[in-house]
Amino acid sequence: MSYTVPPTRTAAVVRQLRNEIVTGELPPGTLIKDAELAARLGVSITPVREAIAQLSVEGLIDIAPNRTRHVTKVTQKNALELIDVMSVLACAGFEWGVENLTGTHIDLMRQRQKEFVEGLRTGNVLAAAAAGADFSTIVILASGNRELQSMVDLAVARTNRILAMSETLFQIWIDGHDEILDLLDRGDTAGATARYRQIYADYRARAESELFDE
Repeated sequence: MSYTVPPTRTAAVVRQLRNEIVTGELPPGTLIKDAELAARLGVSITPVREAIAQLSVEGLIDIAPNRTRHVTKVTQKNALELIDVMSVLACAGFEWGVENLTGTHIDLMRQRQKEFVEGLRTGNVLAAAAAGADFSTIVILASGNRELQSMVDLAVARTNRILAMSETLFQIWIDGHDEILDLLDRGDTAGATARYRQIYADYRARAESELFDE
């Protein structure tokens, strides 16, 4: 997820609403009203409606048959299903891309890891989540399969929403990234791939045991 200046008003509204949903500023179940959002964000109705449509595709907003819109609720079932899907997609991309990594790639991954840790240290969860996602994106894009990355991108915001529910979940990724970088420095791509898969296994287990009572 990029944090450069959005090129259009619709993109700016998408980013603002996505950030508010991911951080919980707009809690699950919140009713989304076009006119109120447009007034609050200082834009016309059109970019608001376009943004809502985009966030519906991303799974962050539910549009009912009567056209009312609510922030999607997070249940244990849909959270674990999302983690399972992300695991399949991201781990495949990591496995396909890891052999193509160069020293430049690894240096960039190390920089993203520093930004990830720094974002969490300063309480900037959104920046941290973006840097953490970029760590994986670097490897997936090294596979040359941009279609796969596009599919991963659609689920990233929902994944970050789950991560933001507990700081202990972020620590799983921090520790895993550090170990992956160490393995890559030693040329152990198979070990790095296995460690990446373990992150998802640990992430799922922790989310299941800590986040939900159902």
